[in-house]
Amino acid sequence: MRLLRALVAEEGMSTAEYAIGTIAAAAFGAVLYSVVTGDSIVNALTKIIDKALNTSV
Repeated sequence: MRLLRALVAEEGMSTAEYAIGTIAAAAFGAVLYSVVTGDSIVNALTKIIDKALNTSV
């Protein structure tokens, strides 16, 4: 019976978990944005696209 009460009595946890998840998603988005918009990624993607388009047979 004590275990059942411990499992059921999680009032307020969903709000805290939602807030942590939202903060983590925003941080991941900011890191991903900074990586993708960095010069090295843009240059690497440009080289890949140029190589794919300039293949001579």
